[in-house]
Amino acid sequence: MESSATLLWGLFFGSFGLGYFMYGKKQKKLMPFISGILLMVFPYFISNPIMLVILGTTLMAMPYFVRL
Repeated sequence: MESSATLLWGLFFGSFGLGYFMYGKKQKKLMPFISGILLMVFPYFISNPIMLVILGTTLMAMPYFVRL
């Protein structure tokens, strides 16, 4: 059973993922596009809130550090 923290963090990262996805698609930039897809999908597979925050924060920072 998922905790409310996991659901809220999943909603938070999914919202940022949608923003990255739309930005990457419109600007034709690969890294925000891929990061957006991953941010929308990965909360379905991780149930530990701490791991969710660590991975989500890493995926949110990827477009700033990796230029594709």
